[in-house]
Amino acid sequence: MQRVPVLKLGDILIVSIQLDLEDQTVLALQEDLADAVVAHGARGVIIDISAVEIVDSFIGRMLATIAAMCRMLDAQTVVVGMRPAVAITLVELGLSLGGVRTALNLEKGVALLEHVRGATP
Repeated sequence: MQRVPVLKLGDILIVSIQLDLEDQTVLALQEDLADAVVAHGARGVIIDISAVEIVDSFIGRMLATIAAMCRMLDAQTVVVGMRPAVAITLVELGLSLGGVRTALNLEKGVALLEHVRGATP
């Protein structure tokens, strides 16, 4: 089973999804990410899906689950790099991804997390 690497940038964790996500890979990612948020005291998580070309309800639920899990651990989640076709598919599937913020790219995702942190005491 392949594992998705979790990178650290200050108090932000970055996950770049570069492979097809199978059930076991997603479960491992959720565990790895929860452990990393706690271990590093991360305040933000960025999930880069720019390499994801096809999305289904499984991927949509995975993103929402990760965001909810991170919120429980006091970290905000931002999904970056969403392709237009992926956004259209998520809307057509009726997946609003509640609690998941989005940004066009990694740079804007980092800026969004910094803005959110600046707005909360």
